[in-house]
Amino acid sequence: MSQSSQSNAQQEQIAVPAGAAEEQTRLRILGGFWKAVVVLFGALAIFLSLNQLLNWGFFIGFLLLDTAYLYSLGALLIGLVFLYVPATEGAPRNRVPWYDVVGFLLATGVFIYFAVNSHRIISEAWEFMAPETAVAVSVIGWLLLLEATRRSGGTAVFVVVGLFSLYPVFAEVLPGPISGLGQDFSTTMAYHFASSESVLGIPMRAFGELVIGFVMFGAVLQFTGASEFFNNIAFALFGKVRGGPAKVAIMASGLMGSVSGSVVSNVLTTGVVTIPAMKRTGFSAKYAAGVEACASTGGVLMPPIMGATAFVMAAFLGIPYGQIALAAAIPSILFYFALFMQIDGYAARHNLKGLPAAELPALRETFKQGWQYIIVFVVLVWLLLVEQIEALAPFYSTALLLAINQFSPKYRLNWTKLVNLIMGVTASLAELAALLAGVGFIIGSMSVTGLAGTLANDLIYLAGNNVYVLLVMGAITSFIFGMGMTITACYIFLAIVLAPPLIQSGFDPLAVHLFMMYWGMVSFITPPVSLAAFVAAGVAGARPVEVGLQSMRLGSSMYFVPFFFVLNPALILRGDPLDVVIVIVTAVIGLALISSALEGYLVKVGSMHHGFFGALARLVLFAAGLSFAIPGGGDIGLSHIELTTTGVILAIAAILMARFAQRASLPPLKGA
Repeated sequence: MSQSSQSNAQQEQIAVPAGAAEEQTRLRILGGFWKAVVVLFGALAIFLSLNQLLNWGFFIGFLLLDTAYLYSLGALLIGLVFLYVPATEGAPRNRVPWYDVVGFLLATGVFIYFAVNSHRIISEAWEFMAPETAVAVSVIGWLLLLEATRRSGGTAVFVVVGLFSLYPVFAEVLPGPISGLGQDFSTTMAYHFASSESVLGIPMRAFGELVIGFVMFGAVLQFTGASEFFNNIAFALFGKVRGGPAKVAIMASGLMGSVSGSVVSNVLTTGVVTIPAMKRTGFSAKYAAGVEACASTGGVLMPPIMGATAFVMAAFLGIPYGQIALAAAIPSILFYFALFMQIDGYAARHNLKGLPAAELPALRETFKQGWQYIIVFVVLVWLLLVEQIEALAPFYSTALLLAINQFSPKYRLNWTKLVNLIMGVTASLAELAALLAGVGFIIGSMSVTGLAGTLANDLIYLAGNNVYVLLVMGAITSFIFGMGMTITACYIFLAIVLAPPLIQSGFDPLAVHLFMMYWGMVSFITPPVSLAAFVAAGVAGARPVEVGLQSMRLGSSMYFVPFFFVLNPALILRGDPLDVVIVIVTAVIGLALISSALEGYLVKVGSMHHGFFGALARLVLFAAGLSFAIPGGGDIGLSHIELTTTGVILAIAAILMARFAQRASLPPLKGA
């Protein structure tokens, strides 16, 4: 196959899932009048955001309060969920039913009402003394926002958010640990919409100040050919090496996942190229799907973008996003390194080759066609980490990308492409705005009842004042909530409930928040839910449960690494420079040994699949890897030297056992 035809084939494979496959099965296809409405509202929302963040001054003579800005964003975006997302699976996809038109108009009207009255809300303290009209509008808004949350985030999010939104009404009659200061129904409803702690709480503020720009940047990257470029770069670099297609999946999915922030769309975008290529070169269907599931999940944890959750985290912690991106860099690299080592071991053990050079895109030609993406990413990282203007960085980067893109005949935007781009951006913004505003109900309920302050002490008491028990409780809780919620909704809930007691126990605040984000992501590759694995199984034609178990083994470092950086924050670059270097080096060695033990292949030693002693060698090698990877110092109580010495002794023992097992498995020599 020629390079051009290979590129075209990849482009065709990518085009369907990236632009349509996932969304067409779930979102309504809008045309005519409603398409015009969506484009208008989306364009106005982007303009409003630019005006607010860049101080364009289009509202001269009128002070647009931050609350009025957020209410206005809600009016422009949240109601669109009723147009985009059908109420049920059986609802029509090619037209907008009357009840969704009503929902759209009412939701838009509710937020317009509060935007218009934003000055009165503050001056007259509506959060506790709202007029009857405001209470009535709040009740309507509560019902509509719950439904919009259900459509955006699913039934599990709807149930949790719905119950918590009513918590203040029943807070006084609940048992001790979860009791709080009660409020009547009218006060609760008004507080949700009129205060700056609920619907307009941290999640919605993060959306208006940070997330909206990065969602737009990610969508523009998709529409300007980033998917093809990242895939072709990955194939050009790794396609012909041992286990090449699987290593391509790591690079391509890591890059695309960081941009898209969506695990499922990442699987559907890159997986349709990488999974068939892996199967062609000898990987089993379940292994290929497991690789893609893990690579796509890890992409959301990979800087510089990391999806919407990291920006919400920045708002919670009150620190620049750049600090979070730097802290997350080493753990995410360690995750991909461990995945790479397992893949390499599998390929070596099964003697799997890469793809023929004739079927791969040329690296020089690929760079020639997509060099602009490299420049844009460099500018984005510079603005984030050096200039530290995270709110404006995505807008400047998007403007640069669009300007450069107009010189590309293949991806140059015309009016049709521009409309489709705005439609895609608006759909993502509408669902995210509804989800974040709805999850704000949880924050509002805990704020107005005082539960947020008392729950931390109660959880510490339940853990018996044992910080390690509390940490395990946090991991299990994060995993359970991650099974039924989007990662952003899961993180927000845990940041309110679990972060305070963990931080109060002495753990580093940033490490705690990253810990919850990681463990909230674990459910994507862990049965019984393992959504990423199930989607990848559909692409690979494999059994979903088998893919889930396979992805769980391949992504095992995601279970260990969060504990490592919580116990010693040096792994997230917080601490003495020498300690940071030592912890990173030992973690790399440790994860290499753990990956080799899981795969049963150690570089320079060979296969460890030889009877009882081979299995014992893998077990000892796994223990050696843990000894290296667990960071010394911190809360561990053991020094780097003690742990490293233990790891060296165990690794030598494992190698000797593996050699013995290999010799014992050889057939006897003739004549011996």
